[in-house]
Amino acid sequence: PGLTVDWDLSDDRVVGRVGELLQRHRIDVLSGGPPCQPFSKAGRSGIRHYVRTGVRDAHDQRRDLWQSFLEVARVARPRAVIMENVPDMALDREMFILRTMVFELESMGYSVEVRVAETWRFGVPQFRQRLVLVALQDGLEFHWPAEVPRKTTVQNAIGDLPDVDGGWRPEGGADGWAPYGMPMTEFQREMRASVPEQDAHRIYDHITRPVRPDDLKAFELLDSNTRYSDLPSELKRYRDDIFDDKYKRLNAHDLSRTITAHIAKDGYWYIHPTQNRTLTIREAARLQTFPDWFRFAGPPSAAFRQIGNAVPPVLGRALGIALLECLRTPRLAATSSERVASTLSGWFESTELRATPWLRANTRWQVVSAELLLEKATAEHVRRIWPVLLQMKTPADTLSRAQDVLDIGRIIGREERALRVVAAAEALHGQEPLHDQVLADAVAAKVLPESVAALAALIVQIGEEGEGEEPVIINKGVLR
Repeated sequence: PGLTVDWDLSDDRVVGRVGELLQRHRIDVLSGGPPCQPFSKAGRSGIRHYVRTGVRDAHDQRRDLWQSFLEVARVARPRAVIMENVPDMALDREMFILRTMVFELESMGYSVEVRVAETWRFGVPQFRQRLVLVALQDGLEFHWPAEVPRKTTVQNAIGDLPDVDGGWRPEGGADGWAPYGMPMTEFQREMRASVPEQDAHRIYDHITRPVRPDDLKAFELLDSNTRYSDLPSELKRYRDDIFDDKYKRLNAHDLSRTITAHIAKDGYWYIHPTQNRTLTIREAARLQTFPDWFRFAGPPSAAFRQIGNAVPPVLGRALGIALLECLRTPRLAATSSERVASTLSGWFESTELRATPWLRANTRWQVVSAELLLEKATAEHVRRIWPVLLQMKTPADTLSRAQDVLDIGRIIGREERALRVVAAAEALHGQEPLHDQVLADAVAAKVLPESVAALAALIVQIGEEGEGEEPVIINKGVLR
């Protein structure tokens, strides 16, 4: 217990050594979180900045550590595998990474369940979405943990902690403490449950940053609905058109916003619900569900970073309990993603695709023109018009029959869409075949919507551009 090693999992030799160690000691559970920064929106933004300024290579090797994680699982063959990451990992490169992980684990004999978990549903007092993958050996079924009946609010989580001013420090430095009264809610009692008896009336790490005088005036004007742009101009130190939510007072009676590692540099997103200061280390830890006996190493900035990067312990516990129950009362999973994919693929190959026949188009332009003109059209309109579009393999073909396209648009009440088809044909004329870069340029020039260009590139592959990936047709409703 407590043993850690500083090994680089991008080194194949290290990966093999880790896998062999786990196998030799018959480790039951492998859990991990390949670094999420390359997948998260906030992380990608920072990486792009470093690439532009020459600080970092364009290829972020941390992105590939999921392969190391899979290799450890392949060598060690634990009874269960758990992975946690940001939801955007599921959308990376047409879901290629996530689909590959599921496929590889199922090929090893695991059953796999994946879910974007709303962590508040398991007792975490913040809005925090996380992608969770659970794989069980021998095809066993996994049941997700039961959800809590109600939200744990910010007040539920930190309302018992004593008032402190911004910049307050206890006597004794890192070993200092603030006087503590008693827990008032079930969550607070849970956070205090294993605190040593001698510390029953002490709270550690209840320290925060100093507050500038001008920030104090701004904080005094904030409630949980106030936006940065609502503040008087003399109290703004940042552009309010870019930083509209630069300051955010948390709502005592609702969830906290997501606690991220960014809190180590900037606490303005996390202003206390009733006190005019940013959160203390202990308050941030509570919102991440770290119990009060748990201490953080290093200076305050390091503590905030550890808290923001962590998986909430309450979520980990809920998954662990559910995992134990599934291993103690094993049942085979009803299906696998491979069987589901095979069934859907068989259906796709057998159906006439009346609604979207251009999913079997021969050229990218056919996909583009059909999407622009016929998306969400009636089945009857698609049946009659698709054979006409099928004859127009290139933008040049469409331009030679531009009047036909405009007449069709008028007849079916889609004049504007027909005009967009002709305009796109004019912009793309002479650039056949429509390579990926041509489509990307068309999106940048607002000739084509990004979704239409992406669909065309995935359905009709030119040379090695598609890397053999299948098209993933998905929208926000499907994701939910």
